[in-house]
Amino acid sequence: MMRPILFSVLGLDIQTYGVSKALAALLGAFLLGRAFERLGLKKDDAHALVLWATVWGFVGAKIYHLLENLPNLTWHHLGGTGFTWYGGLLAGVASALIVIRRRRLPVAAVADAAAIPLTLAYGVGRLGCWFSGDGTYGRPTTLPWGMTVSDGAVPTDVPVHPTPLYEALAAVLIAAVLWRLARRQRPPLTIFAGYMILSGGARFAVEFLRINDPALLGLTQPQLWSIASVLAGAVLIAIVRRRNPQDIDASPVAAPGRSLAPGDLSSSTPS
Repeated sequence: MMRPILFSVLGLDIQTYGVSKALAALLGAFLLGRAFERLGLKKDDAHALVLWATVWGFVGAKIYHLLENLPNLTWHHLGGTGFTWYGGLLAGVASALIVIRRRRLPVAAVADAAAIPLTLAYGVGRLGCWFSGDGTYGRPTTLPWGMTVSDGAVPTDVPVHPTPLYEALAAVLIAAVLWRLARRQRPPLTIFAGYMILSGGARFAVEFLRINDPALLGLTQPQLWSIASVLAGAVLIAIVRRRNPQDIDASPVAAPGRSLAPGDLSSSTPS
C-alpha cells in the first residue's frame, strides 16, 4: 500500500513525498489563480505567490525540523523527508507578504482568497505523507481502521492511527465550511480568520493521537502553535466585527477586495 518511491529515472528515485508536495503546490496555484481572476487580479500574481511561498516554505520547514532535532541531529534529518509544517507556514507567509507588497496586492483580499486553496493543498500534502509512510502516523490503536505501515519509509507492524488521513479528511471538511462562509460577501479577513481557527483546532485535536513529545504543560509543540493560530484567528474575528458592526448580507460581486464567491471554487474543487 505504501510507496515511498514511486519510480526511478536514470537511477534517480522519484519519491511519493516530493510528488505530493508538488501536486499540492500545483493545486494551490490553480485554485488561487481562479480566485484571483474572480477578484479582478492577475493570475500570474497568484502563481508567483504560490511559487515563492512554496520554495521558502520548504526551506523554513526543513530549518525548523533541523532545529527541533538539533540535540540528536544525524544525516537522516538532512534527507528528502522531515519537514515541520509550522516552520514552512511561517516562512511561506513571510515570503508571500513580500510578494504582496512588491506587486501591490490587497492583503486582506489575498488572504481570504488563499484560505481554501491553502487548506486543500495541505490535505494533498498529508496524503503524500501517509502513502510515503514517513512516520507521521499516530499512536498504536485497536480500532478497526488502524493500519500497519510495514512497507513505509518509517515502517511499523503495529496497527496505528492513520493521522495523515484524518488531517486530509479534516482539510476537505474545513474547505467546505470556508466555502459556505464565502457564499455571501463577508468583511475582509473573515474567511482567513476562519481558516486559522479551524485548521488550528483540527491540528490541536489530531495531536492527541500522534507520537510527539510534550513541550509545555503537557502539550506538544504543534499544539502550542495550534493554540496560537486559534487565538490569532479569534482576535482577527473580533477586530473585523468591531470595524464592521453590521453583518454584510448581500449578493457577492466580483471586485478587488471582496471575499470569495461561490463560483470561485465550485468548478475546481475536487469532489
